[in-house]
Amino acid sequence: MSKVGDIYEKLVDLGKRRGFFWPSYEIYGGVAGFIDLGPLGAILKRKIMEKWRKFFILRHQDIIVEIETPVINPSIVFEASGHVEHFTDPIVECTVCGRMFRADHLIEEKAKVKVEGLPPAEMSKIIVENDIKCPICSGKLGDVKLFNLLFKTTIGPYRGNVGYIRPEAAQGMFVSFKRVYETMRSKLPLGIAQIGRVARNEISPRQGMIRLREFTIMEFEFFFNPEKPGCPYVSEVADKKIRILTGEEKIKGGKPIEFTIQEALQEGVIVNEWLAYFMSLATELVSELGIPLEKQYFDEKLPHERAHYATQTFDQMVEVSRWGAVEVSGHAYRGTYDLHRHAVYSGQDLRAFEPYPNPKKVKVVEVVPDRERIKEVFGDKAEYIIRAIMLQKGEEVLKELREKGFIEVLETKVDKDLIKIVELEKTVSGNRFIPHVVEPSFGAERLVYVTLEHSYSVKGDRVVMRIPRDIAPISVAVFPLVSRDGIPEKAREIYESLKKVPLYVIYDESGSIGRRYARADEIGVPIAITVDYQTLKDNTVTLRNRDTWEQVRVHVDKVTKAVVDYIEKRVEFNELASY
Repeated sequence: MSKVGDIYEKLVDLGKRRGFFWPSYEIYGGVAGFIDLGPLGAILKRKIMEKWRKFFILRHQDIIVEIETPVINPSIVFEASGHVEHFTDPIVECTVCGRMFRADHLIEEKAKVKVEGLPPAEMSKIIVENDIKCPICSGKLGDVKLFNLLFKTTIGPYRGNVGYIRPEAAQGMFVSFKRVYETMRSKLPLGIAQIGRVARNEISPRQGMIRLREFTIMEFEFFFNPEKPGCPYVSEVADKKIRILTGEEKIKGGKPIEFTIQEALQEGVIVNEWLAYFMSLATELVSELGIPLEKQYFDEKLPHERAHYATQTFDQMVEVSRWGAVEVSGHAYRGTYDLHRHAVYSGQDLRAFEPYPNPKKVKVVEVVPDRERIKEVFGDKAEYIIRAIMLQKGEEVLKELREKGFIEVLETKVDKDLIKIVELEKTVSGNRFIPHVVEPSFGAERLVYVTLEHSYSVKGDRVVMRIPRDIAPISVAVFPLVSRDGIPEKAREIYESLKKVPLYVIYDESGSIGRRYARADEIGVPIAITVDYQTLKDNTVTLRNRDTWEQVRVHVDKVTKAVVDYIEKRVEFNELASY
């Protein structure tokens, strides 16, 4: 079998013809950034989602639970999370034709320089220095500005009741943390997972399924005590290999380096054991989608490239034929950012509590904000600032005041004369703290695309989609060799029995057997059953391997077990002959 250069157009054609995917609203000319998944694409996506659940939820069901939260959120949620202020991309408008473009993508395409995360003024300067023009009409481009990617709506009939379609599922988990934490008997570590639709108002989406305005996200927030950051499972993956393009190598223009998980932690490349553990599982998951290790790596984001909430981030990249490498998942250390902000904006105590075996006397540093003076200085923002101060650890506030003469909360400087520090001895029964968070987040449609691209192969004059057998949309095909002599009736019996397993099965008796094999290969059916004249004699059928075209005969009574073992238990094909 062989791979064929840039296969994007071939894959798009196959997707439309055979029912994997196509542009949404196609009869009206389509709308950029929206994709329909056809009958096969929808099944493939569901199977990938279930595999994700097995990797991250079912394996860890004692500490990771799944919830479901609304797609539309009130404005306050995204004000607290920082999305209203920070969830932006740079945009540039042509002064002649008025078309708008994603500025960083345009610069990278035309000037071949990476500018992700640079301020708008610097991007504007690069556009001028490189004489970058409008790609449509060659007109002069204006100044780069920031564009907020949130889809805005109203909740109910009132204009002032602003809501946003969520751009990630994360905030639903953060807002629900207190309820889930209490439901799970107030124990950490705790993961809260969610699979759901999200929307981002992309400026100029291209790249088909890679950059969509609406898509499905699979992510979880994993909460743990920062004083106990160790992961008990990390020893299980210590020798597993991952490839990382470190920040240092990226600055030098280097390439991804292969590490074991143990090496990445020991060398400080990954700062947290939980983050490293989930990155190892992400590598294993993507490998099981048919992408070998040498075709995937983690890109460490530099400080100016990271999201506003992250202290360390890695994007999991997969190499594809047209765009070099595309992100399929993000792994962020979010620290206390989200819970802290939601505690401030909601007025709710979102801290965890870990009791001591016995109450004990300790010296504590209490922070007492001067409420009246803070209200005079900060007006409407005062209540939020007071809450933020109260959530700070006294020792840290005291240290910051001594070093700088002020503390910074909610991106606001609060001078020391607005805060009183009290040192006293108290009897405490436990430790209250805001948990730290690591977040693995996966794009389902991107995983569908990279699975399809890495499955695409050519054997002779045929396209063979070598989709891993356990996630192939159709598990088995049933073919009667001819349409007479009782053979179709026997084939139908087998077809009906396989549907009851249940498996996704196709029945096809049109055209030559060779054409039917070719059609099944093109949609990635791993195994085909052919009922022939010998079946009528000895009750055996032919099983055919999609990838090798090898054939074995199996008794009809054992065919269901043979197929299930091959698809779900990964029994080798040649072992089926013994069934």
